[in-house]
Amino acid sequence: MKKLKIGIIGCGNISSIYMENCQKFPHLELIACADLDVERAQSQAEKFGVPKACSVEELLSDPAIELVINLTIPKAHAIVCIQALEAGKHVYTEKPLAVTREEGRQILETAKKKNLLVGSAPDTFLGAGIQTAIHLIEQGEIGEPIGASAFMICRGHEHWHPDPAFYYDTGGGPMFDMGPYYLTALVALLGPIKRISGSVRISYPERTVLSQPKAGTKIEVSTPTHISGVIDFASGVIGNITTSFDAFGGTSLPPIEIYGSEGTLLVPDPNTFGGPVKIRKRDENEFKEVPLAYGNAQNSRGLGVADMAKAILEGGNYRANGDLAYHVLEAMHGFHDSSDNGKHYLMESTCSRPESVPFELQAK
Repeated sequence: MKKLKIGIIGCGNISSIYMENCQKFPHLELIACADLDVERAQSQAEKFGVPKACSVEELLSDPAIELVINLTIPKAHAIVCIQALEAGKHVYTEKPLAVTREEGRQILETAKKKNLLVGSAPDTFLGAGIQTAIHLIEQGEIGEPIGASAFMICRGHEHWHPDPAFYYDTGGGPMFDMGPYYLTALVALLGPIKRISGSVRISYPERTVLSQPKAGTKIEVSTPTHISGVIDFASGVIGNITTSFDAFGGTSLPPIEIYGSEGTLLVPDPNTFGGPVKIRKRDENEFKEVPLAYGNAQNSRGLGVADMAKAILEGGNYRANGDLAYHVLEAMHGFHDSSDNGKHYLMESTCSRPESVPFELQAK
């Protein structure tokens, strides 16, 4: 089997699961990793058996590397993606695609000009949980989808993260941090978004870090920390979403619910690959758990890379693609724009609902 040669830029915490999982797919060959801190790249290379650790410039100039996985911080996503594309390499980036819509469009335009592919996390919707939910909808188990609700509500990252200031700066907040998981899952379940309305607020202008090593540090909050919105899907489904860092008492709300003419579907946490998936049919008194119909219920980050690599090697479509990632990026901005301007935000982009995953894409 032909292998696609891959390099990773960005060797922070998230790189470990990518390095581990990329080596499970027979058509992927991870040959190099790079970081601004070359010692960190060398440490990860030794730990995961990556043949070469080097500078970012050296990785980008290596003619053997065909696809770059971009695991840098969000503010660097656009510049690194464009550098990789300009170097003649396909690119797959961690979420979000970029911080601004302008940067996102620039990435897609550069890829088109270079005749290269762009992919983006999250790829959790390719896992067992959400794929099982998609299968149930496609089989008509809840009838015609009518509505949806999504909730990502927590007390904020200053309680646990070692350096949480970014989450309260421009480009952060609960929508840009966790929204990609929820919105990508909703588009995978229900199709593209047509219109958005939103309301946002900064509940606490200052936060105090409670985690080490920066406990006691004050953070000035400059981005909304509680966002609620209504989503009009092109299919006619009406959804609502709330993302918040302001719920200090916690919540018992489910991550995602889909309401249909014949039943209700409970979709698992879109930041995971597994279950549980539960369904309650018309006239039934309780939800019943549905066995997962797919593999990859464990942490399978890299599925999107594997799917994209097959498209590069064999042709065809891939699911965690740039159009989907840009559509989600625009939607996240749309909630803020709607609140700021006091009117609906009409989406300019669209995308195809990703095809269901065939079993041959599962990691062994």
